[in-house]
This record gives sequence, C-alpha cells and structure tokens, in this order.
Amino acid sequence: MRKKMNAYTLAFIGVMAAIVYVVTMFRFPLLGSKVHFANAMCLLGGMLFGPLYGGLASGIGSALYDLTMYNEGIVNLLITFVSKFAMAWVCGCIVWHRGERDENLFRSIIAAIAGALTYVALYMLKTFIFQKFVYAFPMETVWATMLSKFIPSIINAAVAVVAAPILFKAVMPALRQLLNKE
Repeated sequence: MRKKMNAYTLAFIGVMAAIVYVVTMFRFPLLGSKVHFANAMCLLGGMLFGPLYGGLASGIGSALYDLTMYNEGIVNLLITFVSKFAMAWVCGCIVWHRGERDENLFRSIIAAIAGALTYVALYMLKTFIFQKFVYAFPMETVWATMLSKFIPSIINAAVAVVAAPILFKAVMPALRQLLNKE
C-alpha cells in the first residue's frame, strides 16, 4: 500500500523536525557527559511516521540544529542528516513491518535498540575517519577520542531506548484518533 504525501504528512514531518530541533537544545549533565532526548525523538519519529517520513523529520531537525547552533560546514551537516535519518529509518523499518505500524512493545524496544546502535556505529565511524584521515592524528589519539565519545553516545542511546517506546505507547492513542478523523 503506497500513500501519497499530503498536508497531514508534511505537517507531521515539520512538527517532528521542530521537536527534534528543540529537544536537542536541552542537555543534562550525567557522569561527566551530557544527556539529551534528541535521539529518543528521532526514534519516536521512525516509530510514529515510518522509516521515510520519520527519517526525514529526524534528519531535518538535527541538521537544522547543527546549522543554526554550530555551522561546522556542509559536510558535517550532511553527516548529521544521514546519521539521524538512518537511526529513524532503521527503527521505522522494524516498527512498520510490511507497511503497517506494529504497536507491539517488544517490537518497539527492539526497533529502538537497532536504531540507537545504528547511530552510535555511524557516529563512531565519523569520529574515526575525521580523527585518522582528516586531522591525521596518531592511532593512540584516535582511540582515546573515540572512547571519550563512545561513553556519552552509549548513555544517550540507552536513554533513547528507554524513552522512545514509552513515548510511542503514550502518543499512539492520540495519533490514532487524529488519523481516524481524516
């Protein structure tokens, strides 16, 4: 079943992108790192709107945040878009089994884990490539930098894996009711 993009879909993408953007601004200190709920919102986007639309909302919201808050150039902007899109896409593919949203809690937890680990893997790959090939740091420095980024990434992934399925279960009744009025 193929759906065309309509005003509701465009509005959902825009609202979810705005939520991802805003939530990225709020960070909380934890264990020498900062935890935020942006990854949870990216996973939630994939769960609610599927791989493509959830991925677009996640990628756009995160890329806009990077553009307005950091402006580190087009390469970093594209990397952010692709990695956040991929996180929501993987999650959405698992929740949206055979083109239909499966609201099973176990499936949403597995989807959140897969999506979060996809992002962590892509972030670590980016860190390795930049440290080794762009900045030409020695391998000891590369590994130390990767470890220092891995720990907060895993903490953020764990927070997202806990939060996203809970939010998914909480939001779905209202979204289902809204979509049934369509």
